[in-house]
Amino acid sequence: MKASVINQNSENEKLIRELYRIAEEQDTQGFVELFAEDGYFWDVSAGTKYYGQDIGKTVDIYATAFPDMHRELYDLYVLENENTVVVELSLNGTHKGPLQLPSGTIPATNKTMQTPCCDVFKIENGKIKSFHCYTAATILLGQLGIL
Repeated sequence: MKASVINQNSENEKLIRELYRIAEEQDTQGFVELFAEDGYFWDVSAGTKYYGQDIGKTVDIYATAFPDMHRELYDLYVLENENTVVVELSLNGTHKGPLQLPSGTIPATNKTMQTPCCDVFKIENGKIKSFHCYTAATILLGQLGIL
């Protein structure tokens, strides 16, 4: 299956760019509202899926740990007929607060991260049905001095 770079007029692109904008503003409820009622967020590297209002925890966790969090979007791709959007990006910020992970909490290290990430979205009726986040966790932990 061949993917193509999405055009600036794609509704799916606009939806995903809006999701990242809202996450940058740390608008937890706005983030959740972009998901379908039965949609979910899967933090693949942490092995955790979030549903309903819990989807917003992903924004809160990173906002607490990295108050200056910025997501730099590199490339966006779409399969329009499949309603799929793939984003290559990096997660950037300074670790100034506790990072809560399913395996435990990492206290602030005051180190910066610029961690590669790939996000895959499925969109249905203008809402996010699924968001699979593939963060390079070993790189992230290395940048924080944990590994």
